[in-house]
Amino acid sequence: MSGDLFSLLPPEPAPSMPAESIQLFVDEAGDPTLFNSKGEVIANTTGCSRFFMMGKVEVDNPTLVAEQLIALRQKLVGHPYFVGVESFRPERKKTALLFHAKDDLPEVRFQVFDLLYALGKSIRFHVVVADKLALAKAEQAQRVAQPGYRYNPNSLYDSLVRSLFSKFHRLADHYDLCVAKRGKSDRNQALTAALEHAERDFETTYGFSRGGVNAWNITISNPETTVCLQVVDYFLWAVQRFYEQREHPTTGEKIREDRYLNLLWPQIAEIHDLHFGPTYGTHFTNQKPLTLEERFDSSGKQQGQKKKKS
Repeated sequence: MSGDLFSLLPPEPAPSMPAESIQLFVDEAGDPTLFNSKGEVIANTTGCSRFFMMGKVEVDNPTLVAEQLIALRQKLVGHPYFVGVESFRPERKKTALLFHAKDDLPEVRFQVFDLLYALGKSIRFHVVVADKLALAKAEQAQRVAQPGYRYNPNSLYDSLVRSLFSKFHRLADHYDLCVAKRGKSDRNQALTAALEHAERDFETTYGFSRGGVNAWNITISNPETTVCLQVVDYFLWAVQRFYEQREHPTTGEKIREDRYLNLLWPQIAEIHDLHFGPTYGTHFTNQKPLTLEERFDSSGKQQGQKKKKS
């Protein structure tokens, strides 16, 4: 893929003094698939998302957050209101074992969102969002320029890792990074390589090192074992409901929902929309909020166009 798709933003104001250690939890939403086996674009079709995103949540006290989420789930599991509900049956391996926004009932999601909202600034979320239709167009152009070239979905995953961790976010002496496992593959080596690229990008852009890849302790886990991965899942689901258009189950109207994102907005440090606006994308923050009116027009189409390089 062309490197400029994931170029860094201009330097941001320096954060506060480094903390000793930062606890980060990372997951993805959507899928990195662009084409079917015939090379036809299937992004934004049934069963294939238009957007692929990767987010990280910084948690000040992971133990406390995990305890609160476990206590809430146990309370709901024991409540007579949910007796007989399919997602609460242990054999279904859904809400009975862990919170997962896609599988949880609306009543459950409300309780989880309410808990996350109450945690305030003790959790902070960053995400990078890629528009797969824009990526597919770039990939098709590269096929023409390089006959025999083939897109690898892992390259998009790794590029988002690199983009997410190249930015000037809070500094620390050490970073404990827990990444949600993808399928059955072991991506530890690939993640380390992507972080090495991110560290080089950071040092080139800002003129100093965060300690290199040795400052990062990477673990691969799952949301049942590492409860704070359920937190990043909920944040990503809120962002995904904003971006992905769906059909209203009653009216059939094409809709996007912003209420979940609006609820969590005070805890969202940034959304880097890689393919919206200028060449380097658009950086949404508390100072520049992300709204449906700015991002999409009334018909649901994308607002704004990429500016060509001069």
